[in-house]
Order: sequence, then C-alpha cells, then structure tokens
Amino acid sequence: MPTPSPLHQRLTRELEQREAAGTRRRLTQPAAGLVDFSSNDYLGLSRHPAVQLALQQATAEAAGSTGSRLLTGNSTEAEALEQHLAQFHKAEAALLFNSGYAANLGFFAAVPRRGDTILYDEASHASVKDGIRGSFATAWSFRHNDLTDLTRKLARATGAVFVAVEALYSMDGDVAPLAELAALCRERELYLVVDEAHTNGLYGPQGEGLVEELGLEADVFARVLTFGKALGSQGAAVAGPAVLRDYLLNFSRPFIYTTALPPHSIASLRAAYEALPALSAEREQLFSLSDYLKTRLNAVPGLRVPPESHVIHPVFFTDAPGPVRVRAVAAAAQASGFDVRPIVAPTVPAGTERLRLILHSYNTEAEIDGLAAVLGQMRAE
Repeated sequence: MPTPSPLHQRLTRELEQREAAGTRRRLTQPAAGLVDFSSNDYLGLSRHPAVQLALQQATAEAAGSTGSRLLTGNSTEAEALEQHLAQFHKAEAALLFNSGYAANLGFFAAVPRRGDTILYDEASHASVKDGIRGSFATAWSFRHNDLTDLTRKLARATGAVFVAVEALYSMDGDVAPLAELAALCRERELYLVVDEAHTNGLYGPQGEGLVEELGLEADVFARVLTFGKALGSQGAAVAGPAVLRDYLLNFSRPFIYTTALPPHSIASLRAAYEALPALSAEREQLFSLSDYLKTRLNAVPGLRVPPESHVIHPVFFTDAPGPVRVRAVAAAAQASGFDVRPIVAPTVPAGTERLRLILHSYNTEAEIDGLAAVLGQMRAE
C-alpha cells in the first residue's frame, strides 16, 4: 500500500487525539421506542395531523424545489409564508433561509461591514460565530449574560454596533436578559440581534417568541426564527425591517446561492404556524414539566440541574466525571429506554461535560420519574 500523504496522517492524528480524549463524534441511528428526551420537537408539531396532511398534499402535488429563490425557486407560497411570518411576529418583513445556521451565517457575514463592531455573548451558537468570521467587522465576545462586561466592551466599539444574543441558550437552557439588553441598546443606539431558535413557538400568547412576549419587537433590529425546533419542520427566517429583507436578498450569500426550500417544507411550515395559536395547553404542559424535572433531578444525589434552565436542561455531575463517563451514563440511560444524549468538548468547554435533556409537551411526570431513578442508580454504582 502507498505511504499515507502528510495530510492523511494529519487528519488521522487529530481524529486519534479526539478518540483518546473521548470527544470523537460519530453518527448514530435513532433507536426506536425510547422515551424522547433529546429531540427539538418541543410541541410535537412534526406529528401534528394538520402538518402531516399538508406534507402529504404538497408531496403529491410537487416533487421538489427547482433552484434558488432568485432564479426558478421562488413561489407565491414562499412569499405568502414570509408575509404571514412578518404579521405573526409583528415585523415589517421576513426572509426565508434553509436553516437557522444559514440564517445566522447569512446575516452576520453580510450586514455588519468593515469599521462596524459586533459584540456577542460568549455562549452564542456556532452559526453566529461562523457568520462573524465571515464578516469584515471587528468582533468581541462578552461574558455570558453579563451586561457589565458588555458595557465595558462598548468603549472600544466603532461604526454600527451589533449586539448578538440568543433568547434561550441551546446548551445551558437559560434565557438572555432581553429587557435590560433592549434598554441598553435603545439608550446607546445599538442594533440588537436575537436568535429565537429555542423560543420561537414556545413563548408569547400564541407562540410568537420571547421577544414578543416581553413586548420588545420595536427594540430588536433582527430576529432569527428557526423552524427545526418547536415548529417541527425545516428552515428559518430573519425578521426585521423591510430594508433588511431587501438587503439580505441582495447581499446574503447563503440565501443567494442556495436551492430554495421545497414546496412540502413551505406547506408544512404554514400548517405548523396556523396550529401554533391553539397550542397554549401544550406550552403550559411543557413549562410545568420543566419545573418538575428540575425539582426531581436536583433531589438525586450527585446531579445538578441549574435552576435557571428552561425546556433545555443541562445535567451536571457534581464529581465532574469527564467525557468518557458522561458518554457511558448516556449510553446506559439509552439501554434503559431513555433517549438521553451527552454533550462534551468542543461543543461545550472541557470540564463542563453534561447530559442535555430536552422536554416536550408529550413527555410525562412518570417518564421523568423513571429517568431520575435510572440516573440515580447509575450515580450510586
């Protein structure tokens, strides 16, 4: 056999390093029949009868997308959905993207320009950070949810200043201090950008999101609304001023050079949004279960769930077992019938490895009790 090239050797070496550290990623097939504590389908909308019917009808009528939105992939249905999104979320306009990742990438790489400044929460999603890397703006992180550190960093800011946060953080499950951030941005004439990936559909009287629940629509320059979580579907949108939609349509490369969402995705999204207002009971159930889980798991010796977590719950081990042990506990939980996933570096900082539990309106207190018993038994071994 030929000698492996230097690049081949480098790739192999770095994979072996992750293997040794217990942080190597692998694809796994979802196991059937497990209690769901991992998916992002918070309200069960992916299985909602109206959404399923819309998918079936759209699939029967059209095979798929035909190109980018700017060429042959646009449709009256896509534009109607964008108008519905703008009205539902009380924004001037909205522009569809194929994923939340693409929306964050497309916004931050296009809108902030050379001479501008981006200040972003250090716990922001990788898509925000990757978008910032594609921008020519100056960027600094500030400590998580720390407005004092943010204010300190503002002293060095120039040009248009963007403040980027998540409404609810995907690994820690805590919410941003949006009211205080909005007041600061209003006072300093900053542009607040809020990723509502994990709050869209869950907060607000009809599921409009946390920004709208707090009445801050006028104080937020742009909202990233992801559909792969509570909406149970695919895609995302950036909602904001009409000029922002037009600008992204002209300058955002992830929008310009991407094949449009297929018709069945558009149809399922419209059906999901039409179902949202009637799901207040499901949202109440979700938040009630969230409180129950924190109480139940914090009673298990050796486990800690932060009190500020919402819907997404990191479960820490008080003896900080490291990635190998966290993976082993997750695997044992799965073997006991619970779909529980480990989160390790580099997704989270080394030393903060955890289980990540996601609750759904279709979970039950009995299922939480069963998981608590399993985790308690594992910690005792």
